[in-house]
Amino acid sequence: MAAGDLEATVKQALAALVGDAASARFGVAVSGGPDSMALIDLAARVFPGRVEAATVDHGLREASAAEAAMVADWCGQAGIGHATLHPDGAVRGNVQSWARTQRYRLLEDWRVRRGLDWLLTAHHADDQLETLLMRLNRGAGVGGLAGVRARQGVVLRPLLGVRKADLLDHARGRGLPFVDDPSNSDPRFDRAALRSALSQVDWIDAGAAGRSAAALAEAEEALDWAAEALEARHVQRDGEGLVLDRVDVPRELLRRLLLRMIGRLLPDANAPRGEALDRAIAAARQGQKVSLGQVVLKGGARWGMKIAPPRRWQ
Repeated sequence: MAAGDLEATVKQALAALVGDAASARFGVAVSGGPDSMALIDLAARVFPGRVEAATVDHGLREASAAEAAMVADWCGQAGIGHATLHPDGAVRGNVQSWARTQRYRLLEDWRVRRGLDWLLTAHHADDQLETLLMRLNRGAGVGGLAGVRARQGVVLRPLLGVRKADLLDHARGRGLPFVDDPSNSDPRFDRAALRSALSQVDWIDAGAAGRSAAALAEAEEALDWAAEALEARHVQRDGEGLVLDRVDVPRELLRRLLLRMIGRLLPDANAPRGEALDRAIAAARQGQKVSLGQVVLKGGARWGMKIAPPRRWQ
């Protein structure tokens, strides 16, 4: 794909996501890889003077500081504002999960400080395909199979229709500096192992998978809209608990209604997994009482939900 075509793709994608972007200011998350370097270059060409960049240095590899400095140097030469952001505190739990949480928190804080309207990330069609296959392999439902969302709050991903190879060609053609994160090919990580396997097949159409993900994202929005309307009409307070007075709806909507009820009773609770929800729905349809995480669900003509009482240890 030619540079001019990529610029048009970015401009059209952002117009579809935010409407009129004539005066918007964009922050771009730039790791230093070819994808994000291509994105900052494209964004700066499409929206000159309205783009800034930030690099999160997680401090997990010796080379990370040099990579952040490389991005800062290029941005300085291109007249683009740049910031290097550092997490505070030690790594906790799963390294990749921790890094992702820290990255988005730091980037959002930076975006707000800089008065930027939107944050762009360089997720592309190949990322979307990998995400879909990983979630399909884990038995995900509609929400999970919607994949990487083109828009999540202020985060925009205008490259989901672009192949990684086209971004690499753009980076090379423009003479952009870039680095390859070794974790991207480390077989200890699920995504890297899948990426290696996909490189050996040529019958999967990443673009078609991306269109399927977009369709599923729309279906997810429609289901959420329907569940919100049902909740407003059919979920009422009952003392310290809640009652759902209409249960003759498809199981997917029942799943969403139960999750909404749990969220109202326990806003900070971890959402139950799909199989746990399905078992609870089956029991409630039989008029039974069942524990569902930190709540108790009682079935029948109307379903009641209350916070489970504290356990007594013998």
